[in-house]
Amino acid sequence: MNFNFLTPVSDAVLAHNELMTQQALGKKIKIHSKQNGIPDLDGVQIAIIGVQENRNDVNYMGTALNFDTIRKTFYTLFPGNWNTSIADLGDIEPGETVEDTYFAIRTAISVLYEKDIIPIILGGSQDLTYANYRAYDNLQPMVNIVSVDTNFDLGDANLPIKNNSYIGKLIVEEPYNLFNYTTIGYQTYFNSQEEIDLIEKLYFEAYRLGEVSANINSVEPLMRDAHIVSVDLKSIRSSEVSESQKFSPNGFSGKEICSISRYAGISNKVSSFGIYEYQNSKKDSATTMLISQIIWYFIEGVNCRVKDDDFTNETYFQKYNVLVEDDELIFYKSLKTGRWWIEIPFLPNVNNKLKKHTLLPCMHADYLHATKGELPERWYKAYRKNSF
Repeated sequence: MNFNFLTPVSDAVLAHNELMTQQALGKKIKIHSKQNGIPDLDGVQIAIIGVQENRNDVNYMGTALNFDTIRKTFYTLFPGNWNTSIADLGDIEPGETVEDTYFAIRTAISVLYEKDIIPIILGGSQDLTYANYRAYDNLQPMVNIVSVDTNFDLGDANLPIKNNSYIGKLIVEEPYNLFNYTTIGYQTYFNSQEEIDLIEKLYFEAYRLGEVSANINSVEPLMRDAHIVSVDLKSIRSSEVSESQKFSPNGFSGKEICSISRYAGISNKVSSFGIYEYQNSKKDSATTMLISQIIWYFIEGVNCRVKDDDFTNETYFQKYNVLVEDDELIFYKSLKTGRWWIEIPFLPNVNNKLKKHTLLPCMHADYLHATKGELPERWYKAYRKNSF
């Protein structure tokens, strides 16, 4: 399979990279260049792809996207103590139509998925998450999406897709592969009460900015169950980014968004990671540095992945049974990492989506609450969704 729709990393970035010390990331990455073409992907674990598509942004003003400054900044960073092989495959330029761009994204992601390579997508407007999701149609029976965002982006599914309404399309369009949608960091005043009620009605998960910031560790089990992670840069508070990127005085700090990114990387399930809503400008060094660090922490997380969810061998885990009212909750704790799961029971005679016992990642605190007679909210929502 060739990637003939990918344009190489620019000569300006490559020339800048030549000046870097041999220890810099730019010297450790396989780069798609005009001179050498697409690099050999054997052994590559992570591939960076820029998508210069923002025509479905509701505020689109004809501005073209360019990721050169992000690449220049990212290449100057030093790798951690990694053994992760990284490639930069260049960019997908806007197609004749947005649907053409979507097709290129779907193709790229599905090829990388089958090669067991995790794409890091630099966008463009966040509706590109829709194309990312559709790449899984023939790859994954049910898909979980985690969006780091101020908004739910549900919109009206009857209208053409936009960056503030793409989730509505995901929910209503066939094939119905979406099992769970989780929003991390939403801010109530940016979302109508009708949308908040709909998220609740669908048993999707939503966590307000304040509760996530107060306990950033709570993100880890949410990411552990995600296949696709989509980060909207508008979720970052304006004091952390450049003028063109500023959106709201409230949002995640640079440190918090990097922690969230690392949790996404650590998850054994996350197989694509996107950073969207980039607005380039001449003076955007703060934004490009933050995006570079978000990517860095994601790769750091991938490098720290531990396979700890083998529950066939009893020497690898401890099992805890807790009775809460009429429900018996079964918890599992990995002896390797100390991470926790809770079992979602299979309901006979119900056409459920998973057809088996499902293990839902959770926290130690969920187990402690259960011992005090409290049903974990995530368990309840998953149980209800499993019952449809």
